[in-house]
Amino acid sequence: MAFQCQRDSYVQEFVTTVVSCSPCELSLERASGKKEKVKGFEVILKDTVLFPEGGGQPDDRGTLGGVPVLRVTRRGAEAVHFVASAVEVGSSIQLKVDWDRRFDHMQQHSGQHLITALADSTFGYKTTSWELGRQYSTIELNTAMVKAGEVEALENAVNDKIRAAVPITIELLFLDDPAVQQLIKILGTEKGKKNKTNLIFMAGNRILKYVEKSYNRERSLTDLLTSGVDDHVEAVEKLQNAVKGLRKSNLNLLRDMAVLIAQNFKSDPNRGNLFCLHRKDGDAEFMNIIAKEIGTEDTILFLTVGEERGAGLFLLAGPVDVVDRLGPRVAELLEGKGAGKKGRFQGKTSCMGRRAGVKALLQEHSQNLRL
Repeated sequence: MAFQCQRDSYVQEFVTTVVSCSPCELSLERASGKKEKVKGFEVILKDTVLFPEGGGQPDDRGTLGGVPVLRVTRRGAEAVHFVASAVEVGSSIQLKVDWDRRFDHMQQHSGQHLITALADSTFGYKTTSWELGRQYSTIELNTAMVKAGEVEALENAVNDKIRAAVPITIELLFLDDPAVQQLIKILGTEKGKKNKTNLIFMAGNRILKYVEKSYNRERSLTDLLTSGVDDHVEAVEKLQNAVKGLRKSNLNLLRDMAVLIAQNFKSDPNRGNLFCLHRKDGDAEFMNIIAKEIGTEDTILFLTVGEERGAGLFLLAGPVDVVDRLGPRVAELLEGKGAGKKGRFQGKTSCMGRRAGVKALLQEHSQNLRL
């Protein structure tokens, strides 16, 4: 059975009859990507203008009697509409299509057919599958590699067909009709699976939105980089090199600071056998330098770097038997994970604010143990 949406894809509103309505439960994917079980009703109509998913094209959205249609699937020769509330069997009801979503899908799907046909007739590349994505669409071709220049040639051939207003349906569209203004942009290729190549493309209004977004991004970058559009890449490369240089200098300073911190502790005549230190700006190397400089034969060290009360790294160093015994307990108190050997236990935590509990534990053992 051909649905009304297939006989005339430009119909946006339609009155039909409710054939059946039965309760069901459906797993729906939310914007966050998580799936959620939703209770509702499966509605079958005498005919529909909402396209059920299939053939690589996602299903339509719209309303059924003013109630949002959350999913449309194909079951045999029938289209099943999922809604949150029941409708009366036998009643006449109005369907409305979410036209922005529908027209976008029409552009991408038509673009796929055109690319597929010309990729085959021009280069002999057969389409084995395709996917209409939320931002980009992908066509899988039965070739391990698309040769240099073929993507540009294919894109030019596709857009020549569009500019020539070659009809793709039984309805002839004129050049000034917005429906034929479906410029196609082939963004490139990527390696597919099993000697296949994925051709990535956009069509129609998606390109206009993409160009507008890219233009706004270029204007923002021009202001931030104080350079022209053509100089953006060079300006970013200079910034990256400068950042690398600063990071290297910062690491050298941290290493020098680690040595000074260790020397200051060792030169203190009143020092005990427990040393604790937290710094926001540091890394594992910073902590290990301090531990090496102080020595761990007669001192317990508890070092942490990272956010004051958030995530970070920790290091427990000292006599092997002490660290072996207390390391797992320290990780537990910090609600983190770690491992150790040869007198050093280090790991990660997302609860740096729990350091006080670790210090209390170590102070107790440092006082009771003769190191």
